[in-house]
Amino acid sequence: MTDRTPARERLLRAASELFYNDGVVATGIDAITARAGVAKMSLYNNFASKADLVQAYIQSRHEEWQGLCRERMEGAASPRERVLAVFDSYLDHAAFEYQRGFRGCGLYNAAAELPAGDPGRAAVAAQKEEAERLIREALREMLPDDEARAGETAEHLSFLLEGAMTRAGLEGHDARLKAARRIAASVLDQL
Repeated sequence: MTDRTPARERLLRAASELFYNDGVVATGIDAITARAGVAKMSLYNNFASKADLVQAYIQSRHEEWQGLCRERMEGAASPRERVLAVFDSYLDHAAFEYQRGFRGCGLYNAAAELPAGDPGRAAVAAQKEEAERLIREALREMLPDDEARAGETAEHLSFLLEGAMTRAGLEGHDARLKAARRIAASVLDQL
């Protein structure tokens, strides 16, 4: 039985697995096409270059997180819960089963391999800024009379979240993310 999934989807899925598990630089075109079960020409019919495929990977990871975050936000009944929903969306992402185990944020991992000035790094920064913006918006509702405190607290919680994600990736499990969520809840309770 042949896979009727469009070649672009199969290539992106294969690249996503390989980029996450092995790294962007270490993953060659031949490995991607072999994993996808397509000819090399099929890759170039769908992506202008490996760099274009990397951009598509970064975009798909971002969209994947946005979907998880949106689901969490829809279930949040208060600004406090919306802040914690951002933390929960990171936990959801960490809970995905990866072939070789959890290696942290796929966006950070990819960005670390890209040269300064690469558009992929800007795309990763935009996702991190989006997470902080969501936290800040909820905090503004919690602290309507103190914009400065809301912004500063959002920055602190963002640093907490991103630092926890980095440590979780190094350690290969989500314990740091769970601890960060508990710390965030404690900070929110003191506002």
